[in-house]
Amino acid sequence: MVSTRKRTWQPAKGRAKEAWIVDYFDLNGTRRQKTFDKKKDADRFEEQVKQELRTGIHVAEADTITVKQAGANWITDCEQLGLERSTRESYQTHLDLHITPFIGELLLTKLNIPTIRNWQKRLHDEGRSANLIKRVTVDLGAILAVAQDGGFVARNVVYESNSRVRAKKKKIEKRRTRKLGYGIDIPTHDEIRTIIDHTAPRHKPLMITLVFTGMRSSEIRGLPWSAVDFERQCIRVSSRVDRYGVMGFTKSQEGQRTIRVPPIVINTLKEWKLQCPKGQRDLVFPNGDGNLENHGNVIKRILHPAEIAGGVTVLKPKVDEEGNPILDERGEPIIETVAKYPGLHAFRHFFASWCINRKSAGGLELSAKEVQHRMGHSSIQQTMDTYGHLFPAVDEHESLAEASRHLLPALRAT
Repeated sequence: MVSTRKRTWQPAKGRAKEAWIVDYFDLNGTRRQKTFDKKKDADRFEEQVKQELRTGIHVAEADTITVKQAGANWITDCEQLGLERSTRESYQTHLDLHITPFIGELLLTKLNIPTIRNWQKRLHDEGRSANLIKRVTVDLGAILAVAQDGGFVARNVVYESNSRVRAKKKKIEKRRTRKLGYGIDIPTHDEIRTIIDHTAPRHKPLMITLVFTGMRSSEIRGLPWSAVDFERQCIRVSSRVDRYGVMGFTKSQEGQRTIRVPPIVINTLKEWKLQCPKGQRDLVFPNGDGNLENHGNVIKRILHPAEIAGGVTVLKPKVDEEGNPILDERGEPIIETVAKYPGLHAFRHFFASWCINRKSAGGLELSAKEVQHRMGHSSIQQTMDTYGHLFPAVDEHESLAEASRHLLPALRAT
């Protein structure tokens, strides 16, 4: 039962004072009281408590914690779950820079949808990108989910955000997202040949394997020889290496996959194995000492020099460490020639397109489900959202005519 009563008392000096006390028993049978200066505030709280008690979601303020404390619990939970160090550090950075300074001292029970909206607006006003705001909002939802498990809050206001607003934002984001294009995000066949031709002989096996497997940088750098099956002509992907050199599982269960490869990959790897530097991890593509190759070295010492040597380049303004254009003595931006494709993900895009393209165009013409498997995507939705526009359109004219003839054989098209 929830009740509100008025309390009046006379201090030693001055006029008599009054307050309004909301008295109730929580879901655990513990008596709770909260005092208000104004009756309207007490009445509002009384109605809120009644509703929360009826639905079984009430948590008293004395039993909750702050967002900052909940964030620390979340990081601990991530450690116990065995999340990668790089992932935990990314979460900690989001917490320290974008969550705690703004709403860290708020009690979890004080969070509501307007509070979340105001926090997001402050992040936007202070220069955070829409993508970053989206990611830290997801992090806040995860923080509240862990707090719910601990009994510190009953509602997850992030997850309760209006679904219509989320759907609208998703549509807007989709409209603003440019589809991947050949010669822009996906290297053309000629560009792939040029890049491979201008890759140093020692690194050609790596580039050829990238082209015909679409493996992620973390997967191919941590690939052991035991995962290469020369007899069955396939490569088994079951692990990856993080930025700190720690081996772990793939990004998702679907990331553990077997990729069939053409003879050129098998023959290239057979030759490469004879001269590959030996190391404790028995890696397929180690550095010169047989140890794990650094991602940055692959980009700066292998990919970019091959692109520049082959003329697969673009002109861009030269910028400083903060991203500001560097000017010459006339105040004009300095233009430099740089590699057209900045990262290894371009080869992953190429592999996907090669799997999708018709055989007549030099592709494999695989189904969407098979493309998902070979890419190691967690869902076919991810595959179609990224590469759906690359699948060749079906010419339905002949199919419609044939289907209609089967349905109504006595009638002829006029």
